[in-house]
This record gives sequence, C-alpha cells and structure tokens, in this order.
Amino acid sequence: MMIDGGIPTAQFIDIIESHSGLVDVVKFGWGTALVTAQLQHKIDAVLANDVDFYFGGTLFEKYVSQDQFDEWRAFVDGFGARTVEISNGTIALSNERKADYIARVAGEYKIYSEVGYKESERSETMRPELWVRYINEDLAAGADTVITEARESGKSGIARANGELRFGLIEEILESGIDVNRLMFETPTKELQTYFIKRVGSDVNVGNIAHSDLVPLETLRLGLRSDTLLALDAAIDPDFGSADEPHTTELQGEDTNA
Repeated sequence: MMIDGGIPTAQFIDIIESHSGLVDVVKFGWGTALVTAQLQHKIDAVLANDVDFYFGGTLFEKYVSQDQFDEWRAFVDGFGARTVEISNGTIALSNERKADYIARVAGEYKIYSEVGYKESERSETMRPELWVRYINEDLAAGADTVITEARESGKSGIARANGELRFGLIEEILESGIDVNRLMFETPTKELQTYFIKRVGSDVNVGNIAHSDLVPLETLRLGLRSDTLLALDAAIDPDFGSADEPHTTELQGEDTNA
C-alpha cells in the first residue's frame, strides 16, 4: 500500500504510471482527500493503471466523531471507491463499536480495518492479547484485511516511540493462528520493511510505503539489496570468511555467478 500525503498531481500520475506494477492499493492519507483539489485526476490515474484506492481511516473517524457516518458513505460513494478503511486509532471508539461499523458495510466494500492507536504511549500499553482479540473481532465482522498501526513515521502501534519494533507483540500476532495473508503491517521505514520480509516472507503485505520507496522495497523483496540478499539466497560459499578461508574480494571464475 502506497500512501499519498499530498503528492502534486502530475508527479502522482507519473509515479503510478511508472510503478503501478509495484503498487496494489493507494491510500490517500488521513484527511487529505478533503483538501486535494485534483483528487479525481489522481483517482482516474490509479484506476487506469489497475491500482485500487481508499481514503485514510482518520477521515472515517472524523465523520463518525461528528455523527456523520452516512455522510462518510456518501463521500466514499461519490468518488466510486469500492474499498474503505475503518479505524479507531484516534477517537474514543471501542473495538466492539468499530466492528459494528465494519459489519454494517461488509459485502458492499473491500474493508481494511486498523488495530492500534496513533498515540505512542496508548499503543505501547495495549497488551498483545488485546491486539490479537481486536484483529479477530474485525475479521469476524467482515474486514478483508487488518492493518497493524505504525503511522507514517513508524513510531507508534507495533513500534515504540523511538522506532524500535515491538518484537514480542509481533510474535504473539504471528503465532496466534491468524492468517498472515489477511494482515498488513505498516512499515514506512527500511528497517521495518527488512524485518518483516525476513520474518514473514518476501510477499508480506506492507503499508504506508512512500512513493520514493517503491523500487527500493521491491529490491528488498527480491534480495537485490544487501539487507535481504543473504536472507533470501543460499550462501555461495558457507566457508567464506572462516579461519581457513581468509576474506577476499577477488572475483574468481564461475563462482561469481549472480
């Protein structure tokens, strides 16, 4: 999932036309859809290139906080969106009530729900068992995919305020029996992207990817970058660097095949 936080229209169209094969869905982040003058041009570009789109969950929360759920649906439908995000990362909305909203529109849209809070301290004190329970509640209510919060900064939700991943939390989620194909991990930083590719696999669902990271992320997935090369490919020479095989950068014959 590529996030658009206000990319100029012509640049956005160029990005989509250049890299549509690397993008499954574009999220028009938080409430930017309300202040993007040429939003329809952007939507036309993603649809023309077989890329899906939706509006950020914060926009949903803004409407719901003002008791305007029907108006939110009218806004979504006005742009022909068939995918939505339903979240409670900021407002005082229980997960049970969030799941009710999911159930109300299940079957009408493809639904991304989100678990985790925007505020770092609030997320960090949320116990792993609650993450697992809330993810299961959302899936049972009709969500197609559940996003684990990290914000566009990578410093909330599944990550601590200093950007460090909550490794124990991730293990609890991955070992819970939840289908990992129905999870999307927000990974706006290379460190987070690298970790999930190594831990889950090269086809892991990741989100909040900046447009400038689309190609670098793909090279991480394919083992074309140092960070994941050895994790995704067998070592050429397992004895390389041992006491009996001193380190050398000299290229020798057929052993240099990429």
